[in-house]
Amino acid sequence: MSKKKELEVQHSGLLGWIERVGNRLPHPVVLFMSLAGIVLIISFIMASMGIEVSYFDASQDAEVTIQAVSLLNREGINYIFNSAVKNFTNFAPLGTVLVTMLGVGVAEWTGLITATMKKILSNVPMFLLSAAVIFAGIMSNIASSVGYVVIVPLGAMIFAAAGRHPLAGLAAAFAGVSAGFAANLFPGPMDALMVGISNETLISSGIDYQMGVTANWYFLVASTFLLTIVGAVVTDRFIEPRLGKYTGSYQANDEPLTALEIKGLKNALIVFSIFVAIMAYGMFGSNALFKTFDEVQGVMSLDYFLGDGLLFALFLLFSLPGLSYGITVGKIKSSNDFVEGMTESMRTMAGYIVLTFFASQLINYFNYSNIGIIMAKNGADFLKSIHLTGLPLLIAFILFTAIINLFMGSASAKWTLLSPIFSPMFYELQIAPEATLVAYRIADSATNVVSPLMSYFAMILVFMKQYDKESGIGTLISMMIVYSITFLISWVILFSIWFVLGLPLGPGVQMIL
Repeated sequence: MSKKKELEVQHSGLLGWIERVGNRLPHPVVLFMSLAGIVLIISFIMASMGIEVSYFDASQDAEVTIQAVSLLNREGINYIFNSAVKNFTNFAPLGTVLVTMLGVGVAEWTGLITATMKKILSNVPMFLLSAAVIFAGIMSNIASSVGYVVIVPLGAMIFAAAGRHPLAGLAAAFAGVSAGFAANLFPGPMDALMVGISNETLISSGIDYQMGVTANWYFLVASTFLLTIVGAVVTDRFIEPRLGKYTGSYQANDEPLTALEIKGLKNALIVFSIFVAIMAYGMFGSNALFKTFDEVQGVMSLDYFLGDGLLFALFLLFSLPGLSYGITVGKIKSSNDFVEGMTESMRTMAGYIVLTFFASQLINYFNYSNIGIIMAKNGADFLKSIHLTGLPLLIAFILFTAIINLFMGSASAKWTLLSPIFSPMFYELQIAPEATLVAYRIADSATNVVSPLMSYFAMILVFMKQYDKESGIGTLISMMIVYSITFLISWVILFSIWFVLGLPLGPGVQMIL
């Protein structure tokens, strides 16, 4: 096939149209500014019309009324000016990304990551590469949002080192981390958080029923393997062929490892192993240094450490082995070299920092105006009014939540709003609260990758441009919408089979009461 014909095939069809239109949009900074302007206008219109909603908040054990808040009156305009810096500095992904990238920068600058990728690729069969990247992305969710800043860029690097298109690796990793966010082989902090919200709701509704943290365990284990297989097929059979041959400026070093590099890898592995052992003892040992008392659960817990504490641990996890490798191969000869590695990584993050300022304003305006909450509550009321039951009702709930997820990013915030409506309602229809929760988590994950309001969306755009400067929002969405749709359909099919066969969602947990 000629190069011209190949390009025509790559950019044809609906996805080609999405990519072309998306990439003709203004720079993402201008796009976020434009969307923010639209939110300002909508907030003014909704507030002028006196639009409001009421719902029961289990955490407050009270009925809460939420009104649309205008950003174009005296208070709103003052808020825009007075909150701009705080919106930026308090934007959760900003610190997560920059702190982690400091450590990753050392490991990348010294050559440790490149050498590690070569070693890994020499042991992983090529036909399993996509599955391995997606599986790693899904499993990274045990550490909350760490996968976004570690697995996603590594996915691109691994594919590039294997002579494959780096954007395909980035897309596969992003799909595993974000669209597969709910799945995992082990219960994690997110399971505890979501179950806790559900239990508060049930208590406040006068329902004598409490769930455990393993409420959805069996189903989510099966989901992990399903999404790994589906994601790998989508990557290998659709995404990568559509991207075509990589012609970008990034060049992977395909020279074989030297004896010195192999020695550097061994030293880095020793440092890595020692650090992991120390951290494991601090987390799970007899003294459990990193455990703190959880007043809500009444037990010693790692939940606090798995927030900000884990980020500094990740910085050390990358920087210490990177330092060891750099000293061994002669890349680091003084403290200046060590700092240079971190400085270089921050240079690549300059575009992300600029983009984050405007993305944080948009997301904050959307939250401040209450537009997302009002949309979610009105949609939930409509779903209640159509009087579906059983599996059709649960599927309708999944589709509804998947749409709402495009406009309201926080999983816990959405569930705090929706759980008091749907958990008691479905309970009265003999649907177990565990089934309601897992249906919500399917939808909350699947459409993350196509929502510009998702906190890490801007960061993925920056990572993508490192490999293809011509790419844009259209390129990203045209790739990720395929994962979003296939993950959602596959998950709904698995959920339906689980429901029809009456399989347990977790230990001793059935879908029907």
